[in-house]
Amino acid sequence: MHVPRGISRHVVRFVDVAGEVFAVKEATDRFVVREHQLLRSLAEHSVPVVDAFGTVVERVSNSGEPLGGLLITRHLPFSQPYRSLFTGRSLPGLRTRLLDALAGLFVRLHLAGFYWGDCSLSNALFRRDAGALAAYLVDAETGDLHSRLSDGQRAHDLDIATENIAGEMFDLQAAGLLDESLDVVETAQTLWPRYQGLWDELTHDVLVPHDEHYRINAQLRRLNKLGFDVSELSIKAEPEGLRLAFDTQVVEAGHHQRRLFALTGLQVQENQARALLGDLSRFKAKWEAGTGGEITDETAARQWLDEKFYGTLALVPPDLRTKLPDAELFHEISEHRWLLSEAQGNDVGRGAAVASYVDTVLRDLPDIRVDLSSGPPTEEFEPIFY
Repeated sequence: MHVPRGISRHVVRFVDVAGEVFAVKEATDRFVVREHQLLRSLAEHSVPVVDAFGTVVERVSNSGEPLGGLLITRHLPFSQPYRSLFTGRSLPGLRTRLLDALAGLFVRLHLAGFYWGDCSLSNALFRRDAGALAAYLVDAETGDLHSRLSDGQRAHDLDIATENIAGEMFDLQAAGLLDESLDVVETAQTLWPRYQGLWDELTHDVLVPHDEHYRINAQLRRLNKLGFDVSELSIKAEPEGLRLAFDTQVVEAGHHQRRLFALTGLQVQENQARALLGDLSRFKAKWEAGTGGEITDETAARQWLDEKFYGTLALVPPDLRTKLPDAELFHEISEHRWLLSEAQGNDVGRGAAVASYVDTVLRDLPDIRVDLSSGPPTEEFEPIFY
């Protein structure tokens, strides 16, 4: 099996070092160092990016001729380039989910002050996230980091993205991976409203009437549901009510991830965390209804983790369990159980749901884990690490 790859303007090789997979991109020393710094800075802003591991510069060949620099990033487990998503088991509404994921990534980048400059589906990686997709920036070499972006910079970034995405979708259409009747240009242009809706939600002031102060907490919960935290909020009294203003520089992603991690120690993606917290909440409610007493979140989380989460995953054959991350596998089994129960008019039970999911879905899923032990090597590259 080969590493799922996207299109790159540079030579990119994958290497396995003691069981850990790295992507190694070759460019000039200046670009390598700059991109490494940008990726690290974006990670500090909680932006979803690949992990910049290190650089190799001032390389020379055995004959003394100068060679390009190397940017080393950790391979993102279970990630796929966009073309792979169209050739494997397709998600329902895949085009919509792709553009939603990219719009969400764009918002996070722009909130951090990052001008991408050459956004495209090819410059991102995607991971399944509880039925949705999560996008990660993988190529930052054309970008610039500022304290804040102007409206013109954001608009120009979106214009470039729309043009690039249309071109990539035309390629998919030519390859027979998209319906010929699809209006590619119109589809690519939907990135704008997706982006603008989320941007407005996070950055525009909200006026709360004097007799509706409850809407302050409602707005904060709305932002949490979108996957953002607000660590700073200014409230200004006006004749019409209270004006809420959010500083976009301090809006940060990961509310549900952090909550789930604090309760269970599970490190998952945001949509997965939201789904797991919902399952945990239902588990706790049933427990309390059965005992007639109040159960703490921490106690419920420990019991749910052992009994429900790992108890369900333990029913999956070990050789198939590694096809998906644990959180995604649990989510898919839960969805499959619900669909079976709806069809039959009664709860089919966990064991039957797992068995059905394994036989009808999981066995046929492609294994997208990285395996460098088979197939031709990308290239011998040991000198990097010795």
